[in-house]
Amino acid sequence: MTSVCPRNVKFPINHYQGPVHKASGESLLYALNLNFEARFVPGEDAGCISSRKIRDFPTECPKGAHETNCFSKCDFEANSCDWFEAISGDHFDWIRSSQSELSADFEHQAPPRDHSLNASQGHFMFILKKSSSLWQVAKLQSPTFSQTGPGCILSFWFYNYGLSVGAAELQLHMENSHDSTVIWRVLYNQGKQWLEATIQLGRLSQPFHLSLDKVSLGIYDGVSAIDDIRFENCTLPLPAESCEGLDHFWCRHTRACIEKLRLCDLVDDCGDRTDEVNCAPELQCNFETGICNWEQDAKDDFDWTRSQGPTPTLNTGPMKDNTLGTAKGHYLYIESSEPQAFQDSAALLSPILNATDTKGCTFRFYYHMFGKRIYRLAIYQRIWSDSRGQLLWQIFGNQGNRWIRKHLNISSRQPFQILVEASVGDGFTGDIAIDDLSFMDCTLYPGNLPADLPTPPETSVPVTLPPHNCTDNEFICRSDGHCIEKMQKCDFKYDCPDKSDEASCVMEVCSFEKRSLCKWYQPIPVHLLQDSNTFRWGLGNGISIHHGEENHRPSVDHTQNTTDGWYLYADSSNGKFGDTADILTPIISLTGPKCTLVFWTHMNGATVGSLQVLIKKDNVTSKLWAQTGQQGAQWKRAEVFLGIRSHTQIVFRAKRGISYIGDVAVDDISFQDCSPLLSPERKCTDHEFMCANKHCIAKDKLCDFVNDCADNSDETTFICRTSSGRCDFEFDLCSWKQEKDEDFDWNLKASSIPAAGTEPAADHTLGNSSGHYIFIKSLFPQQPMRAARISSPVISKRSKNCKIIFHYHMYGNGIGALTLMQVSVTNQTKVLLNLTVEQGNFWRREELSLFGDEDFQLKFEGRVGKGQRGDIALDDIVLTENCLSLHDSVQEELAVPLPTGFCPLGYRECHNGKCYRLEQSCNFVDNCGDNTDENECGSSCTFEKGWCGWQNSQADNFDWVLGVGSHQSLRPPKDHTLGNENGHFMYLEATAVGLRGDKAHFRSTMWRESSAACTMSFWYFVSAKATGSIQILIKTEKGLSKVWQESKQNPGNHWQKADILLGKLRNFEVIFQGIRTRDLGGGAAIDDIEFKNCTTVGEISELCPEITDFLCRDKKCIASHLLCDYKPDCSDRSDEAHCAHYTSTTGSCNFETSSGNWTTACSLTQDSEDDLDWAIGSRIPAKALIPDSDHTPGSGQHFLYVNSSGSKEGSVARITTSKSFPASLGMCTVRFWFYMIDPRSMGILKVYTIEESGLNILVWSVIGNKRTGWTYGSVPLSSNSPFKVAFEADLDGNEDIFIALDDISFTPECVTGGPVPVQPSPCEADQFSCIYTLQCVPLSGKCDGHEDCIDGSDEMDCPLSPTPPLCSNMEFPCSTDECIPSLLLCDGVPDCHFNEDELICSNKSCSNGALVCASSNSCIPAHQRCDGFADCMDFQLDESSCSECPLNYCRNGGTCVVEKNGPMCRCRQGWKGNRCHIKFNPPATDFTYAQNNTWTLLGIGLAFLMTHITVAVLCFLANRKVPIRKTEGSGNCAFVNPVYGNWSNPEKTESSVYSFSNPLYGTTSGSLETLSHHLK
Repeated sequence: MTSVCPRNVKFPINHYQGPVHKASGESLLYALNLNFEARFVPGEDAGCISSRKIRDFPTECPKGAHETNCFSKCDFEANSCDWFEAISGDHFDWIRSSQSELSADFEHQAPPRDHSLNASQGHFMFILKKSSSLWQVAKLQSPTFSQTGPGCILSFWFYNYGLSVGAAELQLHMENSHDSTVIWRVLYNQGKQWLEATIQLGRLSQPFHLSLDKVSLGIYDGVSAIDDIRFENCTLPLPAESCEGLDHFWCRHTRACIEKLRLCDLVDDCGDRTDEVNCAPELQCNFETGICNWEQDAKDDFDWTRSQGPTPTLNTGPMKDNTLGTAKGHYLYIESSEPQAFQDSAALLSPILNATDTKGCTFRFYYHMFGKRIYRLAIYQRIWSDSRGQLLWQIFGNQGNRWIRKHLNISSRQPFQILVEASVGDGFTGDIAIDDLSFMDCTLYPGNLPADLPTPPETSVPVTLPPHNCTDNEFICRSDGHCIEKMQKCDFKYDCPDKSDEASCVMEVCSFEKRSLCKWYQPIPVHLLQDSNTFRWGLGNGISIHHGEENHRPSVDHTQNTTDGWYLYADSSNGKFGDTADILTPIISLTGPKCTLVFWTHMNGATVGSLQVLIKKDNVTSKLWAQTGQQGAQWKRAEVFLGIRSHTQIVFRAKRGISYIGDVAVDDISFQDCSPLLSPERKCTDHEFMCANKHCIAKDKLCDFVNDCADNSDETTFICRTSSGRCDFEFDLCSWKQEKDEDFDWNLKASSIPAAGTEPAADHTLGNSSGHYIFIKSLFPQQPMRAARISSPVISKRSKNCKIIFHYHMYGNGIGALTLMQVSVTNQTKVLLNLTVEQGNFWRREELSLFGDEDFQLKFEGRVGKGQRGDIALDDIVLTENCLSLHDSVQEELAVPLPTGFCPLGYRECHNGKCYRLEQSCNFVDNCGDNTDENECGSSCTFEKGWCGWQNSQADNFDWVLGVGSHQSLRPPKDHTLGNENGHFMYLEATAVGLRGDKAHFRSTMWRESSAACTMSFWYFVSAKATGSIQILIKTEKGLSKVWQESKQNPGNHWQKADILLGKLRNFEVIFQGIRTRDLGGGAAIDDIEFKNCTTVGEISELCPEITDFLCRDKKCIASHLLCDYKPDCSDRSDEAHCAHYTSTTGSCNFETSSGNWTTACSLTQDSEDDLDWAIGSRIPAKALIPDSDHTPGSGQHFLYVNSSGSKEGSVARITTSKSFPASLGMCTVRFWFYMIDPRSMGILKVYTIEESGLNILVWSVIGNKRTGWTYGSVPLSSNSPFKVAFEADLDGNEDIFIALDDISFTPECVTGGPVPVQPSPCEADQFSCIYTLQCVPLSGKCDGHEDCIDGSDEMDCPLSPTPPLCSNMEFPCSTDECIPSLLLCDGVPDCHFNEDELICSNKSCSNGALVCASSNSCIPAHQRCDGFADCMDFQLDESSCSECPLNYCRNGGTCVVEKNGPMCRCRQGWKGNRCHIKFNPPATDFTYAQNNTWTLLGIGLAFLMTHITVAVLCFLANRKVPIRKTEGSGNCAFVNPVYGNWSNPEKTESSVYSFSNPLYGTTSGSLETLSHHLK
């Protein structure tokens, strides 16, 4: 018999057995009331049990117990765990079931699988809707729970899928209240997936239950389900048998043992409230009745708001307070919506508190920071009424939807006040809340805080100088009056016989034994040194340790490791938080290039502060090294590379921590290798580099970013610019590339930005806070073991004696790993170095040899560690000169070949189908006609269609971002281009993590050259509360220069225009630099960048970028090293005139020597120790792709070559200049032409400088050149000593390698070592100056068909030649002696091997069928073609090929047809242009048009057939009536359909004079007279 429950009873949710019918007639109101009035809940036995049965959370579920009896978690597999549907009768209910148990009618209303088992048999609760009505409510109610502990967390998995699935709310109901608190909600469709929700319940001291509610409104359609409900950490502390220790409290009734820090914190941690009795109410505030004795700061931007329940904005702020845990409780929050703006702050002031005793006191509070645009919460401690005070703690960003407890230990020697400051984020979802503020062991101060008064200046100790007879710039030695230079005093080297020059200086080694400070001193007055309250340095040892100092003072020194050994320490028993103590050296005059400061540190204790090493010169102090926080009870080694410094002092600065627990100690300070270099007394060996000051250093020290020479001559850019893998990271990653597929990046960091973790305080290159390095950090937001990688250029397997040198810094107890890998082109990986533990708080140098059987790259991988302190940094990476880079040739190999018949090798495709050379891009000239070649250069840009080639630098900590207007952030509300919220611009992103001084770089690609009138304009927007500023930098070969920065006088919050004159520049980048001016955020934007008047075409200015530049006759500027290099760089060839001054330079040679001994004539010497010799040749071998001869213009016939046939392994051939060139830097350049036939890319051509010492320095190399023909090479040469130049061919014992050299020329500056003015012509006005020989011939001999100049230059570039022309007047001569029809000129398709037929053309665009005439820059329309009159003088191209189709005329499957106006192409779909060479996307209507066309063509074809028959009849009649003699010109009476070609000669499908044109396309190309010959 079924038991019957009373009316106030809920139906059981037992198991779904088909449709369930609720009792009809129950009103919704009654059902809602029923939720609170019910007394019984049916159990599994269908009996009736009281709903007043209140559950406690078990401490842990019994082992083996099912979740039926464990109310802290429920997966609904066995039953509903007493969760039930609370509202009946509306056919809209929570039901327990599984997908496999549902009927087909209802299975779409449930998830396909549960979450627990991920199976269709798994159970869950879901909403079953059986009918629709306007007001249906599904309410899933929990059992009633007695109370929760302070750490209680509820989590569950939910399913909310469907377009009309609607919202759901989880509500908290307290048993003694009819109010409810919404603690979670989901608003809309979340997709077909289970999602997890986590809710903080916190301390609830009264019985409560939960309900999950959903309202149908008659339109519900979807899947709503819940599974895997868990309550965690919800129990109160258990009773304890004992509770010992000063730091614990024993609850009176529950006998729980809790931390003493939990007393009087406004939260009942005991469960009996005995931890919250006898508390001082003036030291607590829960905001339930107001803000207590706290005050709103009058000097902030806006006030904190007291509130209860959720804040007005969705998805930000708390839903309940922390005190009561319900919507009835109160808290304070900042409203981040308007009118508040980004970084506006609200501050709350505590009551004034008394100075603390030695134990200090504690401030406790709860904070809530939830929302996408959360910014910052900070706590300050102030002792002056007119200051913000000392920052104690701060936190940034979204911390989750939860209240978080925080306590801060406070100590102060003066009355103080706490300031709680919250700042608004970049958007309205940035509400920050606080609750339950309390102090422990603090007492109120009855007075007010004083105002801050300026401190009196420090008094300096006068230095007494002894009397002396030397000049002011000399030092007198004390014993004999000997005078030495003042620079020799305090330089770690004894220059006086009595060593008195070092007597008053810091000692080279100081162990502090015998209580000696070794001349280190503290720069503070004596009375403060004697004051026991001053935080200062002092000497100590283990014996002197007082009680309580055992754990934070060293018990033994480092020198002797004994308790009576002495060390230096800063005693934190004195002073207050944030105090600093300095100890420093007397002025050190000079240090040497290897100088390193080495010392040992001991920093232990919970609140130990920090130690810094600074360098001071005059009044400028720079940080070299830093260490913060507890390092353990041990001595740790540290070192700081100083290098060459002059007139400096070294400072050790200790900063006191928050309390006395932790002293900073130092021992065994030594200056190693710090004496300056001795005067050179020997010559350098052939393995040493000679510095400009004649010192010798090892070759491996060259270009390693260390000033080993002491005059920086080993690091000058002139010597070091040839290294492709060398990078100091001062601006970017150089040739190293960030790997984009990795989790995060190596970031560039300026040392001047304060360290947030354990990264270096100074970089390695400059050794101070102005330098940069790259690093990965272990702080938020990285997760453990995430990896960042950078990769080098590709290095050839042919590299010999190749090394990598780099410096790394790995410090912190949470360090990850630094790995250097060698990865071959076939992806074989070899680990060269793997470091996984802390390596010390200093830069370490590593040097590794590199070799491989395949070409390879190097990859530095940094992995994040598991701790929060463990940053990894890299700096000064060097690949030595012998590491041969493959980056150029590899790019050529990897380039995807273009389709046959499209743009040739060396060309790129325009969007309109034309081709352009790479050197024609980014030159402010539209060579394509549609701007393809200029669009992606970082050009003029509105940002409405993308970035226009502008890009962010790879290693910045934050970026420029493309965005639209926003009223809620620092961004402009509207863009400048369109003036609305939809327009785009670039802005500096505001990020949750960052530091003041961070830079973001937005850069163009490299522009080739600009005109003297070139200007760039742009519009910029700077918010009134901007945390960013804008600068414009120009980067050239000489470095970076700042050309503009935002004016601080300009008011913000509107778009402003900037105009910048760029002027005459060559090979330059434009860079927008955004700088954080506060710790976070952006606030700067740019739009509408425009370049004006930048093209050099038609320029009339005679101003050049460099004073040494050559000005062509057409006003174009070229670099001086391009003069007379056997190729014209000026379009008028004026740079290749009067070149004898260049070709007669020592070592210059075109190998056209009349005498047999070319080495003497050319001042070149064969190396006697190599394997092969260079020889003179006159013809390139037949295995070359194209037949070729020597390179020399004019009558040249010879070149120098070396061949590998029969060579052995390591075969090398070398020639060297016979005479030395004088020392010079950046003045001398060698130019040459080379030719390589190398099928397997194994041969190497190298250029060396040979120093006076015999040291060989590789300055240029090429491996297996992929280009065909002669290739140009140019190398700048620099040396501190006289030098020679060597050309070396390394054939590696491989056969079939051919390497040739020709037209070597050295600039005249190589001979003089200094600038040389352009030489005037040596010839008279009536003479012609031969170009490459010092020779004058009569002007009448120019272009007379006879070579008067030895070099034949009088017959070069002659417009007409008396010799019979190879090509007809309607043909264009290619440089390879090939003739092509002039019709092919300037038609957008290169037909000559070297593309000469397209090089002379303008950008003129003509309609289909028309021809481009380059000389007149005009179009010849189709009807003027083949009309018997030449309209274009360029080889009469409009009258060329009128009666035939040139070979391969129509491209991409097009068909050629000869018409009245010459050959025409019928193109396949998707192609157009005169030669079917332009790709396009045909419109959708083309197919319909083609269908209509088909009928038209059929009609025309029928008419054509009738015409054909008629003409045949006429032929027959004409044959009978008029006898005609057959001639060679007559043919049979055939009529060719142009679609199928000539019937009688099927091979002539393209070119036939016998064609009869289709009337659709025009008449036949022949005249009527010609036609009569065909009519029989």
